[in-house]
Amino acid sequence: MTQPIALHSSTPVEQQLRAALLGLAVGDALGVPVEFQSRAARRQQPVVHMLAYGTHNQPTGTWSDDASLTFCLAENLCKGYDINDLSQRFINWYEHGYWTPHGHVFDVGITTAEAIRRLKSGISPRLAGGTDEYSNGNGSLMRILPLAFYQVHDSVESRFQRIVEVSSPTHGHIRAAVACFVYLEMVRHLRAGHTPAEAYAMLCSELPAQLYQLNISAREADHFERILSGRLPDLPATAISSGGYVLHTLEAALWCLLRYGTFHETVLAAVNLGDDTDTTGAVTGGLAGLYYGESAIPAEWLTVLARRADIENLAQRMALGPGVL
Repeated sequence: MTQPIALHSSTPVEQQLRAALLGLAVGDALGVPVEFQSRAARRQQPVVHMLAYGTHNQPTGTWSDDASLTFCLAENLCKGYDINDLSQRFINWYEHGYWTPHGHVFDVGITTAEAIRRLKSGISPRLAGGTDEYSNGNGSLMRILPLAFYQVHDSVESRFQRIVEVSSPTHGHIRAAVACFVYLEMVRHLRAGHTPAEAYAMLCSELPAQLYQLNISAREADHFERILSGRLPDLPATAISSGGYVLHTLEAALWCLLRYGTFHETVLAAVNLGDDTDTTGAVTGGLAGLYYGESAIPAEWLTVLARRADIENLAQRMALGPGVL
């Protein structure tokens, strides 16, 4: 457990961090009990509040590896970005239950588990993640959010290189890194005070040139055409997938944010898409928490959230970290 630090008047950065981290954890926890259940099952019995047990037999308010690894990155940024330190935190999570809700790991993706075992064997963090087409799961996207608060005024090239590094310990394919970049650019626009619709319009306007600037091949950039077309929020739910593929998770999160008008509607829509419910909920919850603010998260969800005080403490400490803006 983290130790409390002296109370102080919260800064705008801390307020954004608290809202984003709590929103991510709440979205994750809403999805944990129904993970792997189909969309048809969610239509018959939609999630409308925090549930207990279910898929992983965990108590109400329990978040999964999505939030755990996000918090590992946030802890790393409290002292200043260090890829080796981050990788060690991933190992400590996997082996010792570090930053888990109840002291043990109950859910981990196959790709992530294999990569962490490679990290433990001594393979460089920059080489541990898979680089083939099948290594494009959502395991780095789900944990990338804290990086949106670190050295935000760096050049596009510097920010992207850091994203590549943070993705690489578990997901080394360029597509996973580009998905993280798209997500963090959306977060950057939301942090600047834009509405989701405004932020999305800016994303669609700016990203093609940025991807060209970053030397992303046309073949890879084409995978993001549907997101950057401007048409994403107009698609029907039947066109939105919610499995573990990184592009599907990114599309689903943006679609939910753009289609709904409150925090609880947005994250419940994400979870009720079915399948990879905890990750879709977490990625969506981070965006929605940031935009709508902590006060918009239903109190009854925050009350049962595992380690809420520790998450708030983490946001406070990270806001004071070097390079966090």
